[in-house]
Amino acid sequence: MTFTWDSALTELHGRREVAAKLGGSERVARQHEQGRLTVRERIERITTDFVEVGEFARFPNRDAAGNDLGSLPSSYVCGLGTVDGRRIAIGGEDFTVRAGAPQSYLDRWKGGMGGFVEDLAHQYRIPLVLFMEGIGGDVAAQDEKGHSYLVSSMSWKRSFELMSEVPVLVAVLGSAAGGTAGRAVISHFSVISAGSVLFAGGPPVVRRALGRDVDKHELGGAEMHTRVSGAIDNLADDEADALAQIRRVLSYLPQNVWELPPRGDRSDPVDRSCDELLRIVPENRRRPYKMREVLTTIVDRDSYFEMGPEWGKAVITAFARIDGIPVGVIASNPMHLAGALDGAAAEKQIRFVDLCSTFHLPIVYFVDVPGFMVGPDAERAGVVRMGMRAIQSIVEAEVPVVTVHVRKAYGMAVSATANPDALGLRIAWPSGEWGDMPIEGGVEAGFRREIEQADDPDAFRRSVEQRLLDAADPWKTVEAFGMEMMIDPRHTRRIVAQFLDASLHTLKTKLGPPQRRWTMRP
Repeated sequence: MTFTWDSALTELHGRREVAAKLGGSERVARQHEQGRLTVRERIERITTDFVEVGEFARFPNRDAAGNDLGSLPSSYVCGLGTVDGRRIAIGGEDFTVRAGAPQSYLDRWKGGMGGFVEDLAHQYRIPLVLFMEGIGGDVAAQDEKGHSYLVSSMSWKRSFELMSEVPVLVAVLGSAAGGTAGRAVISHFSVISAGSVLFAGGPPVVRRALGRDVDKHELGGAEMHTRVSGAIDNLADDEADALAQIRRVLSYLPQNVWELPPRGDRSDPVDRSCDELLRIVPENRRRPYKMREVLTTIVDRDSYFEMGPEWGKAVITAFARIDGIPVGVIASNPMHLAGALDGAAAEKQIRFVDLCSTFHLPIVYFVDVPGFMVGPDAERAGVVRMGMRAIQSIVEAEVPVVTVHVRKAYGMAVSATANPDALGLRIAWPSGEWGDMPIEGGVEAGFRREIEQADDPDAFRRSVEQRLLDAADPWKTVEAFGMEMMIDPRHTRRIVAQFLDASLHTLKTKLGPPQRRWTMRP
């Protein structure tokens, strides 16, 4: 056939129209009826100037009997896009094409577990955004290859390498099973839309393996994974909210580990007084308070974004800015377990500290911790093991740590809030108190026999507690320079901002991959 530009371009445009239809109008309509977008629609909602790669890739379509049904566009869409002026690599499965099945039918994977889009993020040193909605594995793959393949032949190396190189942000928008679920948790930030599910194997697999009928939401629903398992960081109301959260988190992070995070708007006066703090933190040391109100009062207005709010609730982890400088905020939560550090909270802190170290975010830690959580449940959940790993993570942090002692600071858990071997700054408010253990519990443990033998045990115990409280005057520690600073809480914002600004010079000298590997989960 003689080549002509007209015929060649006609074929190109025709193939593009076919590719744009993905799994066909009927399957796309079903996707929309279930409140979900196609992968191309998701990409269009979050990027501008998207350039697709591998647009014309296709897979052979066969029925259960192996009969040839022609071909369909590839189940994966990827390419180069722009988010708020920043270039990113972006990709995702499309459920309308064979339920987002893996691309074993292609000579080269487009993405999902390695593949072109991950190589693009690695080589160009740009963030990677992934949309996960696929079955993860496909028994029909051996029809295409002519034999079954051994899963261990698939390389995950690039996916893990990226964790020490560029931001990896993932949204689970629908069903994510098997390898798709696994890829979702290899990320710095993950979000799942309400109604979506994630599991190693879905209900049919559970039924065959265990003989149990289980609802897919009970098995791996969005609420469970953001509140119980901690496999996914944040829950989104819908797909629009999930995309907005991805965009928001990206704004705090650099393009890669060889750059600093972008400094944001500085219109919020750094020296504004925070009078509300005196109202938020009660004068009665036994009364809890809302630590999030403390945090939002101190950081730049409208800059607070929490990561993992429903899991490991004894610790709060959030992104924010102070004088425009992106920071990682960690805080005890007096409204949950009185702020005691349990295993889940320790694990949450470890991952967040690793994230901050990887992308050069200074850490500001607000402390009100009575110690490690105690009791049979806490011990069975590995509180000591996980708590010591939390201490290790803060000691090994490669970024400045500014610690603000709001109130309680007792026991080993305090070692997870600051690093005495680095130039970490510890600031105390006059409401601060600290020691080996809380006075009340310590008196019960240390003077149990004397209390039992007293004529009035309760009165005797209270007198001992008061005597020790008087001796635990925090000013004595400050006078001994066991605490670097004691300040008026209303000046916290200004003082922290000054030290953060000075620390940026140090951060510039540490650009590049962290000295230790990213720890996905302890």
